[in-house]
Amino acid sequence: MFEVGTGKTDITVDKKGVGMMGYGMFRNIVLGVETPIYARAVVFRDSNTGKKLAYVNAEICFITIAIKNGVVKRFARHHEELGYTEQNLFLTAQHTHSAPGGYSNYGLYNMSIPGFVPEVYTKVVDGIVEAILQAEKNLQSAELKIATGTFDAGLEVAFNRSVHAYNLNPEVKVKRTEKDKHLAVDREMTLLRIDTPEGKPIASVNWFGVHTTSLSNDNHLICSDNKGYAAHYHEEEMRHHGKENFISIFAQHVSGDVTPNFIWDKKKNWMRGKFENDFDSAKFNGNLQYEKAKEIFEKAKTAKVLLPEIDFVKMNFDFRNITCDPEFANGKTNARTGPSCHGVAFFAGTLEGPGMPKPVTVAATVLSRLIKVWEKATLRFMNDERRKSVTEKYIIQGKKDILVETGERRMLGTPNVKNLFIPGWADKSIGTFKEYHRNGSLDNKPWIPQVLPFHIAIIGNLALVGIPCEITTIAGQRLRNTVAEVLKQRGVERVLISSYTNAYCGYVTTYEEYQMQCYEGGHTVYGEYTLAAFQTKFKFLAEQLLKKPEERNLEEKAEPAQFTEEEIAKRTYKHETQKRLIKMAEAGKI
Repeated sequence: MFEVGTGKTDITVDKKGVGMMGYGMFRNIVLGVETPIYARAVVFRDSNTGKKLAYVNAEICFITIAIKNGVVKRFARHHEELGYTEQNLFLTAQHTHSAPGGYSNYGLYNMSIPGFVPEVYTKVVDGIVEAILQAEKNLQSAELKIATGTFDAGLEVAFNRSVHAYNLNPEVKVKRTEKDKHLAVDREMTLLRIDTPEGKPIASVNWFGVHTTSLSNDNHLICSDNKGYAAHYHEEEMRHHGKENFISIFAQHVSGDVTPNFIWDKKKNWMRGKFENDFDSAKFNGNLQYEKAKEIFEKAKTAKVLLPEIDFVKMNFDFRNITCDPEFANGKTNARTGPSCHGVAFFAGTLEGPGMPKPVTVAATVLSRLIKVWEKATLRFMNDERRKSVTEKYIIQGKKDILVETGERRMLGTPNVKNLFIPGWADKSIGTFKEYHRNGSLDNKPWIPQVLPFHIAIIGNLALVGIPCEITTIAGQRLRNTVAEVLKQRGVERVLISSYTNAYCGYVTTYEEYQMQCYEGGHTVYGEYTLAAFQTKFKFLAEQLLKKPEERNLEEKAEPAQFTEEEIAKRTYKHETQKRLIKMAEAGKI
């Protein structure tokens, strides 16, 4: 029999001036709180074997390696008897862009905050641990049931924001346009209903892919956005029916190219939701998700009960050099990944979250291509190691116009960032990069993760594929199919993608989408065969789940970079650097 416990903790940090994580815009700072943000935990335990899994969903942009490490260490030091490790802690986020950042050790993800924010990091880690501890205290016998539902085509809930790249995929038989881009997404929601054996509701977890970006980058109030409102609506409804401790999780599925925004705002020059007021749009979208979840929750009453089974495998892989299975690389035998590179398209942003202005984007593209010509022309003058590195970089990254080599710590082709010809006053991100490079805190570690944690968890006949990124609609479909093909051999009937799990590294597109270099392609950092590498390694992990635990090959051969307290201290958030932005934001000038 399954035993299930639930927990919920407030992880809000109202620290004025701290940048929000998601849009990467310096003006997108915290001035106050619209809604609290929470960490919700569900602990699953097989009473027959004692095996258990802690599933957590936090209302932040994404989980980082630092957060996962912090949670693991807390349990090892203070609650070792509970048996939580890297393997059975499955940490996810619902991806709101309106929560404070500063909880990563990697330099790039702290640039717009700017810096590491100890208060935010500690609150999130402590909140996750406390939510799990709460769940441990109320473990009770439970029945799990799964049901699905599809949003009607007329409901304005999700739209493909890169539909022209989507159309390049051979799976797409009907080419979509801006008029029917709502059909270029996965409109299915899958819900796990959890009840006592007597039928009393305990919790609900659903997976549906849509960006938690109903609030734009001019927002200054902490908010859990559309999925947070949806969770609140469901929990409040259940409280009205006497279910005081009921929790509802609105988790992410395949959301890389999926947006809730579909109306062009002429005043702001970007896409928005149904209403001019973003909070109204967030509530509207959240209500659509809530109504669908409510419908499926009721439908799940009559679904078959899942057999009590819990299993999981987790392993790290070094994405600086993954050789892809030709099966997933169009038959190519030497397809592989390389150190992370961010393209101009990434820094240009999207129509719902613009980045660099158009003239700057054009200039950056020209400059990137000139650097490529120069580097190729001067190969003969490089030492063997550098020559090989440069040659492979341009093969692996394909059509990407490279702006920042986050794996090799170079910007516009140079490792000497502090002396980059672009002045710091011209762009605050450049200025922050220069400051951190000058004080030595960006010297010898990659600026984003190169070693990634891959995680698969099985609950009954459901498998969750924990990816440290966001993945596009068709890329997610391919990855699901890859894992499902293997796991059907052990009775798994449903495979879901759990995005933003345990770490974050950017996007994953299909090879075909990558060639267009939209935002998602520019943010697919390990090269054009990144998806093929994901399929290769997740297939390997799935195959381990076909073996007995003692026969599995899960020896960790790669570990993420380790950061010292001194390194982090050198790029820790300083309130005084934000005073000017705070004044401007309070005056309504940004």
